[in-house]
Amino acid sequence: MQIKSLSLRDFRNHQDEQFTFSPGVTAIIGRNGRGKTNIVEAVNYFATLGSHRVSQDTPLIRWGCQEAQIAALVQKHDRQANVGITLRASGSNKVTLNDNKLTRPRDVLGLVHAVIFAPEDLELVRREPAARRRYVDDFCTQLTPRFAGVRLDYDRTLKQRNSLLKSHGRREMSASALATLEAWDEQLVDFGSQVVSHRLNALHQLKEPIDAHGKMLSGDTEPLLATYNSSWLKTDGMDVESVQADFRAALVERRREEVDRGLTLVGPHRDDIELTLSGMPAKEYSSHGQSWSVALALRLATFTILRQHDDDPILILDDVFAELDRKRRTRLVSAVSGVEQVMITAAVLEDVPSELQSYQMVLD
Repeated sequence: MQIKSLSLRDFRNHQDEQFTFSPGVTAIIGRNGRGKTNIVEAVNYFATLGSHRVSQDTPLIRWGCQEAQIAALVQKHDRQANVGITLRASGSNKVTLNDNKLTRPRDVLGLVHAVIFAPEDLELVRREPAARRRYVDDFCTQLTPRFAGVRLDYDRTLKQRNSLLKSHGRREMSASALATLEAWDEQLVDFGSQVVSHRLNALHQLKEPIDAHGKMLSGDTEPLLATYNSSWLKTDGMDVESVQADFRAALVERRREEVDRGLTLVGPHRDDIELTLSGMPAKEYSSHGQSWSVALALRLATFTILRQHDDDPILILDDVFAELDRKRRTRLVSAVSGVEQVMITAAVLEDVPSELQSYQMVLD
């Protein structure tokens, strides 16, 4: 698939800009602060309805403005569509498809598939579990767009349950409050078990390509594994019923502690994706170069699976070649050969391998 054109209005530092893209590789060149990353950030937003740099939409809106607009002409399977998203500082975002308003922003998910690799991806290896949960959740969303609704329902239920727990502090719950908690428990188990089942299925599909890309980038035979790490999950299967049973049992077991602390202590919001390299935790033992290889392998693995399910996603490489040594640069060039559309950002053209300099967009 391809983005043929992109319009940005009051998005980040772009007041009113239009860009066109060709098939193959586009190298977006510009000094720091010129907005090259903002361009690919907008492209990726169409795929996940979120930024790879911030967790909220407000920073995407130009300073002093109340809303931002991004629009793209998308080509997929020889068909074209115009999609537009209005990001609002207050209130819900709005989405149009071929000038028709959609009921919910997430109704546009699945139209654009994109995979982005950026310097922030070192957080997948080095930082806290939230970054790794987001990695697999974004992949689940692109693989199955309805996952976004399930995750949203889980987050809303979790917020309500935490509010109830917090309101009681360490006091003994009344019968009515306990009944309300049990009702929230059932919703939490329902939505949370679906979230976990999707994650387990995603990691099952990603297992082989993660290992293959890890070995390809590192040039050796170190096995790279990504496994689901949960303190409460006992089952090895991916079926929702088994996950539900484990989740329900864990809530019962830790109810007294949760009431005392006013917080939900078990569930997919506290799980992690454990990354191991040659059997050792990558977070603790990988070098800087190895961390780059691990993070890049994770992204290339999602690209591999998405292209198996549909056509090529848009592959975005945001300011990464300057951080790679010669061998890893060469291997990455080989990995992206033949991809339908690749967008690369760099401060100077010399940071882009000569094999990928076919089309250049220079930001003055």
